[in-house]
Amino acid sequence: MAALNPPVCDFGQPAGDFELPGTDGKRYRLADCRGPNGLLVAFICNHCPYVKAIIDRLIRDCRELRSRGIGSVAIMSNDSDAYPEDSFANMQRWASELDFPFPYLLDADQSVARNYGAVCTPDFFGYNSQLELQYRGRLDASGRNPGPPDAPRELFEAMQKIAETGRGPQDQAASIGCSIKWRTN
Repeated sequence: MAALNPPVCDFGQPAGDFELPGTDGKRYRLADCRGPNGLLVAFICNHCPYVKAIIDRLIRDCRELRSRGIGSVAIMSNDSDAYPEDSFANMQRWASELDFPFPYLLDADQSVARNYGAVCTPDFFGYNSQLELQYRGRLDASGRNPGPPDAPRELFEAMQKIAETGRGPQDQAASIGCSIKWRTN
């Protein structure tokens, strides 16, 4: 499976609204997920080795970001008919097992991923308090491998800067991951 890198940050691009079902049985809109200082939108899935490699660090970072007024949400947009590990039931199981500190939402028709321009899992979109895009980078430099405990926390530090100043870093390294599995019918 070939790895993809998303494009660089389109600073100021507004966050797209959505209304999606969560693994907890509730429906979520963009406004339900944001914090007073910003929002992190993460496109993830269950089966991707890149996501599996970073999920524990993503959970850690989202817990800490919440205490800094930044909301987080994870969205799964893959074709789960073609990739059953990404089914809604498996999403529910994974979110429960790992005690996700954020809503895990299903984008069954893939319209949210298309609206955001998401291309891979994981793909991160960091917004300021005005819901203007300020970060489109990676979690850290680990990629598909477990990261060292002392790896610089690029996404966390960028989101912290966004919470404090409203602006993301000018230099951002793109995320890397598996392509979103688009429906063909």
